[in-house]
Amino acid sequence: MKIIPIYAQAGVTGFESPAAEYSQLALSLDELLIEHPSATFIGRAKGDSMQGVGIFDNDILIVDRHVHRRHMDIVVANLNGEFVCKIYDSNRKLLLSANEQYQAITVNEYDEFSIEGVIVRSIRCHRVSSLLV
Repeated sequence: MKIIPIYAQAGVTGFESPAAEYSQLALSLDELLIEHPSATFIGRAKGDSMQGVGIFDNDILIVDRHVHRRHMDIVVANLNGEFVCKIYDSNRKLLLSANEQYQAITVNEYDEFSIEGVIVRSIRCHRVSSLLV
C-alpha cells in the first residue's frame, strides 16, 4: 500500500504533487485497523447519539471482543435484545450517549445485558459504497 503524506493546515492553498514523495507500507488496512482478527467484527452506526465522541450515522465500527473493557469505554452492548453503541459507565451501570439530547440508560438487575465488544476504531465514509449497502 502506498502512503502519500498530505498535511492539512489552516489556510491550505493546495497540495504538493502526490508523486513528489510517497512511502511503501508493508501492511494492509486490515492489519492496521484490526489487532485481533478472530475476535473482531464490523458494524454500522445508526443515529446521532454518539456524535460527541466522533461517531456519526453510517460510520463503520470496528468492534473487538478480545480487548479488556475499561470504565467509560465505547462499547456495543445487547440490552434486552437490542444492540446499542454507548459509553459504558461500569461504576454506575449506565449506558451513556455522547449527545445531550439523550438520557442515560440504567442497566437493571432484571435486564438482559451483555457487552458484545469494545469499539476500537470507527471509519467515516465520505461517499456511499456499493459494498456497504
